[in-house]
Amino acid sequence: MKILVTGGAGYIGSHTVKELLKKKHEVTIFDNFSSGKKELVLKGELFTGDLMDKKAVEKVFSQKKFDAVCHFASLIAVGESYQDPGKYYSHNLISSLNLLESMRQHGVKRFVFSSSAAVYGIPREIPITESHPLDPFNPYGKSKAFVERILEDYERAYGFRFVSLRYFNAAGADPDGRLGELHDPETHLIPNILLFLLGKKNSFYVFGTDFPTDDGTAVRDYIHVKDLARAHVLALKKLEDDTESAFINLGTNRGLSVLEIIRKVEEITGRKVRYIKKPVRKGDVPVLRASRDKAERFLGWKPAFSDIKTIIQTAWDWHSKHP
Repeated sequence: MKILVTGGAGYIGSHTVKELLKKKHEVTIFDNFSSGKKELVLKGELFTGDLMDKKAVEKVFSQKKFDAVCHFASLIAVGESYQDPGKYYSHNLISSLNLLESMRQHGVKRFVFSSSAAVYGIPREIPITESHPLDPFNPYGKSKAFVERILEDYERAYGFRFVSLRYFNAAGADPDGRLGELHDPETHLIPNILLFLLGKKNSFYVFGTDFPTDDGTAVRDYIHVKDLARAHVLALKKLEDDTESAFINLGTNRGLSVLEIIRKVEEITGRKVRYIKKPVRKGDVPVLRASRDKAERFLGWKPAFSDIKTIIQTAWDWHSKHP
């Protein structure tokens, strides 16, 4: 297939590009490099442009023919979305609409969307299934839920087919050592611990130590970025077979607390993690854990790299070699 990957120079996008190329797909990357990194572009044709610019989006569709689109490009920082909701709504919605309209005008009707567990809000049941009500409480999660509703309307009106993949906590790095996590600023737990150990951060904070969990810290479902990338390839294969549209959780149905992650990092690196306790951040919930039943049933997907040792070891190898 000929695939357009928006945000293909980002963390999950770049790992997915690598998996697509391995499967002999023809990949075109579209990225404005506001957060993506050129060192994460291994192969594939590259268009530098912004999805907020209709003319730039139209240009890539006019010059290339595509069978499907994988859409990763969005703003993703939950904390920032509280501080500047207008930025998140305008960017995440308008960029998606510009992309979908160009797809419609050029007859491209297969779409894989990078969504988030944030669409669920505060869990009413654990593990979270895809039938869980959508009740996002931060602007980031709301923007993802809005795009999902737009996709349903495009399916009804224009015959689109889509798979919306709701990520839980992406982590780890390419086991081959060629790709990794390069966010600026970094907001994710595991890389922040590792950057602190490498002397790239002056301090490391644990936000919330009085959650109603076994050790008082938040519990999350961590999934290796390579497993996420593999799921996108499987989703595209389903769409190529003209399957029904679907919303799919990507998680492991295993939860680990912040303190459990810290202990595992200490075990793997042989270094002591000294942390400072901080109050719970706005919007943090005690436990997030995904049901993966639908991913296994619909995509034939099972996590193969998402044991916590592999996640931390690959991330540690990456950050140690790419300071």
